[in-house]
Amino acid sequence: MASNFLAGQDVGIVAYGETKIERRSGRTPYEFAAETFEEILTKAGLQPGDIDGFATNVTHSESSNQYYTPYLCDYLGVTPRWMDISDHGGGSALAGVSRAALAIQAGMCELAVVLCADAPSTSWKAANGGYRVEFWDPTGIQGPPGGFGLLMNRYMTQYDLKPEALGKLAVAQREGAVLNENAYEKFRKPITVDDYLESRVISTPVRLLDCVMFADGAAGVLLTSRERAKKLSAQNVIFPSAYSEIVNFDCAEQIPDITETGFSVVGPEVLEKAGMSPGDVRMFHPYDDFLIAELMQIEQTGWCARGEGSDFLLETDVSFRGTLPINTGGGQISAGQIGLASGMTNLVEAVRQMRGEAGERQVKDPANALVTGIGVITYGRSWKVSNAMTLEH
Repeated sequence: MASNFLAGQDVGIVAYGETKIERRSGRTPYEFAAETFEEILTKAGLQPGDIDGFATNVTHSESSNQYYTPYLCDYLGVTPRWMDISDHGGGSALAGVSRAALAIQAGMCELAVVLCADAPSTSWKAANGGYRVEFWDPTGIQGPPGGFGLLMNRYMTQYDLKPEALGKLAVAQREGAVLNENAYEKFRKPITVDDYLESRVISTPVRLLDCVMFADGAAGVLLTSRERAKKLSAQNVIFPSAYSEIVNFDCAEQIPDITETGFSVVGPEVLEKAGMSPGDVRMFHPYDDFLIAELMQIEQTGWCARGEGSDFLLETDVSFRGTLPINTGGGQISAGQIGLASGMTNLVEAVRQMRGEAGERQVKDPANALVTGIGVITYGRSWKVSNAMTLEH
């Protein structure tokens, strides 16, 4: 196992920002990014010229722009001495934070903003390449719903999947979205397990309420060293304490078990690096493009054995009041998925909770959090990117 470069907790998150999530907003990632950037600077008492590190994500909306990050920095009035862009997909937020921490530790910058924005429901310019798209993808497959439909079918063949368990998870997340002012407004209505079970099937056996909906928005965080945070008089700093990632898990196997994912590696590993066990985790904010992905992460991170995820969910209170709160702001499924910026939605919620700023949905004793990311889903395989980060006070 690689060493834990975050073990010293010498780099912390001192501010965060987030826009309201919108559908077909008519706005660009630049506009959403500017709104979030302004919120971060206001909270930290800084000006654009103070920021010397900047990281962002590849977007659906600006995929054709090979100079997106410099243009975005120009738009925001930032002159970075360190700059990074991630194509980890839904894992981009955690990847960006990990790289920003390394850059601060290396002395490449002092104040780094990791800002993720996208507007895929307004402008879609993505085009995937490689041999899998050209030779493997069946004609007519419905993108991620098709891929996750195949994965979910396989899981159901191997294990006992109880739909009411996924329904319970959907209900708990929606409860958080109802109390989240930044969630997509049409999703801020309660649902029941029966609503989940009766929602239409869109890619057998995936139901409508199993999956995310593309939306527009932005979210981000500001990182700096412990010493600089003291000079800023920053209060309630949140420290990333461990990070792990893996890309193209089991890629040499041409006929893999698609229910085995990179979280079988990074889940246990990130907890070991942080000196924690699953039972020590106070909040779990898993990447949630599909409910089945959350259940599989629960199993492979170590809360229960393979095939026992349904029983774990049925036996555990996963609401913000519970013993293991999951995606307390609604996650992406009930707040909206801001394209390839979406991993930052769950990270910002974890930071908000740990700072005690979540209002009516505030978790008691938010001592730590585990946040994860997922990126890319291809036909006949599990997702390509799996990453995870622990946060502590």
